[in-house]
Amino acid sequence: MIYEILLFLILLIVGYISGTILEKRHYKKIREGEEFFKTLPTIALKKPLNILDIKSTRLVSGNVVISIDYFKKFLAYLINFFGGNISSYETLLDRARREAILRLKEDAKGASEIINLKIETSSITKNTKSVGAVEVLVYGTAIYR
Repeated sequence: MIYEILLFLILLIVGYISGTILEKRHYKKIREGEEFFKTLPTIALKKPLNILDIKSTRLVSGNVVISIDYFKKFLAYLINFFGGNISSYETLLDRARREAILRLKEDAKGASEIINLKIETSSITKNTKSVGAVEVLVYGTAIYR
């Protein structure tokens, strides 16, 4: 019994450390990508900011699937049991949404703006009681001038 508790604690600590390191790396990569694409406006409006001089349009998309680490899943179980805001899932969704938008902008290389941005999320689960991963799909219309 003591070995099982010790193994559980070791897995919990390893999950926390590795999850924190990977999440920080991912956020750094996201910030770099956002800095690179900061001049490409991405808006939810259905009409372009300037309808003159449009050469072409194209549907562009980006999606990502991100899994939650063991420590955050355990923490979410505890918060779910006692009630409260599950911030570990919020950071998961934030990373997934921002990464998907970056992939959308990569798909729209050379565009002057992206309009009619839509964001869809879905939970990918192994069973119906927990979230194993989240998928975020974004799509919109790239305007080329």
